[in-house]
Amino acid sequence: MLTAIIVIVALAGGFAGGFLYRKKVSEKEISSAEEEGRRIVNEAIRNAESKKKEALLEAKEEILKSRTDYEKEEKSRRADLQRQENRLQQKEENLDRKLETIEKKEESLAQKHAAMEKEQEEIRTIKQSQTAMLEKISGFTADEAKEYLIQQVESEVTHETALKIKEVESRMKEECETRAREVVAQAIQRCAADSVAELTVSVVPLPNDEMKGRIIGREGRNIRTIETLTGVDLIIDDTPEAITVSCFEPVRREIARLALEKLIADGRIHPTHIEEMVEKARREVEATIKAEGERAMFECGIRNLHPELVKMLGRLHYRTSYGQNVLQHSIEVSHIAGMMAAELGADVQTAKRAGLLHDLGKSIDHEMEGTHVQLGVEFARKYKEKEEIIHAIEAHHNDVEPRTIVACLVQAADAISAARPGARRENLENYIKRLEQLESIATSFQGVEKAYAIQAGREVRVMVKPEQVNEDQMVILARDLAKKIEEEMEYPGQIKVNLIRETKCVEYAK
Repeated sequence: MLTAIIVIVALAGGFAGGFLYRKKVSEKEISSAEEEGRRIVNEAIRNAESKKKEALLEAKEEILKSRTDYEKEEKSRRADLQRQENRLQQKEENLDRKLETIEKKEESLAQKHAAMEKEQEEIRTIKQSQTAMLEKISGFTADEAKEYLIQQVESEVTHETALKIKEVESRMKEECETRAREVVAQAIQRCAADSVAELTVSVVPLPNDEMKGRIIGREGRNIRTIETLTGVDLIIDDTPEAITVSCFEPVRREIARLALEKLIADGRIHPTHIEEMVEKARREVEATIKAEGERAMFECGIRNLHPELVKMLGRLHYRTSYGQNVLQHSIEVSHIAGMMAAELGADVQTAKRAGLLHDLGKSIDHEMEGTHVQLGVEFARKYKEKEEIIHAIEAHHNDVEPRTIVACLVQAADAISAARPGARRENLENYIKRLEQLESIATSFQGVEKAYAIQAGREVRVMVKPEQVNEDQMVILARDLAKKIEEEMEYPGQIKVNLIRETKCVEYAK
């Protein structure tokens, strides 16, 4: 028990000693920590104070720098404002000086204006007095004198105009006629085409007059069948051993002629056989049309034509214009246009193609509405011809103004082919009508006494009144007359306008 107590006391003493020791150690550590904390706090306070001072110094320096910059900028602005004020003041002074100058000039101008008005009034007075004096001296009033002067000026201008026209014409003729004649002459010499005269009727010979009755048939059934199938008129009259086939559409007329010849040769004439022969003749004509179109292409050296255009060309083989075969005319125009293009350095193939197709519309103008020019343009465009070719077709009768050299060449070649001797013929009625129109146009001008169409309408000879038309006015009158003929008449080739002015002086010796 005692031992236990001793042990307990010893343990308690040990614990107490340990506790006291640890307490002392803890107290030392605490005091050391407090001293360290105070040291750290003091050091932090010192650092904060130094940083505060540094921040204050930097802020003061920044404020000082900003104030300095601001003062500099303010000083610069004030200097600029001062300069601007100086300039404005200088401009105001300049404006004041200019206003003073302008006011002085206005005063001077007003004085000059007043002086001019005074002088003009004096001039008017002097002019009136001089005019009155001149009227008194000359015996003319002012209006009469003005009219006299105008007449004199018109006379001088007419004279100068006539001289200028003569000069220009002579120079143009010297430069152009020789070359033009060479080109046209070479083209015509190198192209020799036949001219075939045809009518709108065809005559079918018969072996005897009895055949007329067989063609007419019982109650006219055969002739009605032929006319219905072919669209022609059969004229059976007193002409011995002949029947006339009449139709303005040449292809139908040719089909009817061939069918009649086949029927007459076969001898069997009745509606069923007529239908067979007409169909056979139609196939033959279509084959001929195709062959003629291909021949024209081959002869002109044209390739890549649309088959429908080839057929339309072939149909021209049966079409005539003033007795001239239109297909031959087209071939001739193609050759002439190509030759002239070669002479002038233009596109020969385009010129020949346009020349061959220029009258394309004539193959169908009996069947469709429109002129042959409009129809030709429409079909050339439909079958994808070049725009240059289409323009040449459209311009060859001046429906539009020619814009290309090919169009001009086709127009010239068309006129050459139509106007060459023997190419075309006119009926008597149209010929006389054209001559009368030519003389009527010539006599419609003032100062013309008489007019005569001579040389088969190739020349009009005009007699002028010498007291109304002087030598200078004749040049202008001739040009005006030629221009009016071009505008109002249609004719092949050209017409020479020949003006004659004759002055006679008669006196008697007594």
